Amino acid sequence: MTELCDLTATVLLKRLAGGATSATAVMEACLARIEAREGVVRALTHLAPQAAPDGPLGGLPLGVKDILDVAGMPTGHGSPIWAGWMPRAEAACVALARRAGAAIIGKTVTTEFATRRPGPTTNPHDPRCTPGGSSSGSAAGVAAGFFPFAFGTQTAGSIIRPAAYCGAVGYKPSYGLIHRAGMKVMSEELDTIGAMARSVADCALLIAAITGLDLGDPERVLERAPRLLLCLGPGAAAAAPETVALIERAADAVARRGATVVRQELPAAVEAAHGAHPLVMNGESAQALAWELSEYADDVSPELRERLLGARGQGAAALAAARGVLLTARTAFPSALDGFDAIVTPAAPGEAPEGLGWTGDPAFNAIWTSLHVPCVTVPAGTGPRGLPLGIQVVGRYGEDRALLAVADWVRAALG
Repeated sequence: MTELCDLTATVLLKRLAGGATSATAVMEACLARIEAREGVVRALTHLAPQAAPDGPLGGLPLGVKDILDVAGMPTGHGSPIWAGWMPRAEAACVALARRAGAAIIGKTVTTEFATRRPGPTTNPHDPRCTPGGSSSGSAAGVAAGFFPFAFGTQTAGSIIRPAAYCGAVGYKPSYGLIHRAGMKVMSEELDTIGAMARSVADCALLIAAITGLDLGDPERVLERAPRLLLCLGPGAAAAAPETVALIERAADAVARRGATVVRQELPAAVEAAHGAHPLVMNGESAQALAWELSEYADDVSPELRERLLGARGQGAAALAAARGVLLTARTAFPSALDGFDAIVTPAAPGEAPEGLGWTGDPAFNAIWTSLHVPCVTVPAGTGPRGLPLGIQVVGRYGEDRALLAVADWVRAALG
C-alpha cells in the first residue's frame, strides 16, 4: 500500500475531500519520512512545519528553496555570509501559497546563491550521487516523500535538471509568470520561480493556486495527438549514450500514440542564445552580489568568485551585447515552432553524476531559460546505473497551459 507521503498532491486532495485522510495525517506522514531519511538525503536547511489556512492546496506540505524568504525561518542562500539571517517578510510566492492553503514545512537546500558550490544534499536513489542543482533539496525532498511539492528556481537548469536526476516532475514556467519579490535574484534576465512535484497536474495545481491562472487539468485527454519537434539543441555533444537511446525510445513511443514527430534543429539565431547565456548569467550575478564581493569576498567560493569577476572584467558593453543576442533569439524562436505543439528534448546529459561536488551540466537547459519559454521534465525510465532519466517538453512563451497538457500526454506515452 502506498504511504500518504508518496501520493501526489492531486490524489491527496481527493482523499481529503472524501474524508479518507486529513491534512494532519499527511503532515505527520511526511515528518515521519523526514525523520527516517533526512540523515542521508539532507534536503532541508530548516524544518518547522506551519499550520495552513483553508484553501485549494488543502493544507498540504510545501518545501521552499532557501533563496526564497519565509517569515520566521532563516534564509541562508547557501552561503556562510547569510547564515542565521531571519527575514521579517516572505517571498510573494510563499505568501500566495500560504494564502492558498499550503502548509510551509521548511526550507530546502540550495547551492551557493543558487549558482555554484553544492550543499550536502544527496540523490534519494543513490546517496553517492548528486541530486542536481541548484534546487537540490526541493527535488530530492519531493522524490524522497518529504513533501508533495516544492518551490525551485532556475537561472540555467536548476529546476529541470535536478528534477530529472531525482525522478520528479519539474516545471519552469514562462519567465515572469511568478513574481520574484522576496527572492535573492541573481539574473534579472533569467531567474524564474517554478515547481517540483510528483506529477504534472501537481505542478499545475501549485502554480495555478498562487497565480490565479487557469492552467487546466493536464491529465485530461488531448483532443488530438500533438505535433512534436524532436531537437537535441546546442547541447547535443553532451548527451550520454543513455540519453541518445532515451530520445529514440521517446520518439518511437509518442509516434505509436499518434504524435507526428519531426526531427529538426533550431535556427542559428536561436541557438546563439546558448553561447550568450553564461555571460548574461555571470555578469548579472556579479551585479547582484556586488555587496558580498566587496564586503565578504573571502566567503564567496573561489569557483564562483572567479566566474563572477571574469564576467565583470568583460565589461558592460559585452554584457549588453550578450543580452542583445538573447533578445534576437527570443524574437526568432516563435517561427521555429511554427506547425508544432511543443519541442521534445533531453532534460539532462544522462543519469546523475557520482559525487556531491558537482551538480551536473545544464547543457540541455540554458537555452530554454534564455528564451523565457516554459519547460516541463517528466520521468522517463532509468539509465544503466538504475538512476532516473527525464524527458523535457518545451513550449511557447505564455502558453503554459497548453504545454502542461502536452507534457502530461508525453509522460503517459512513455509509460
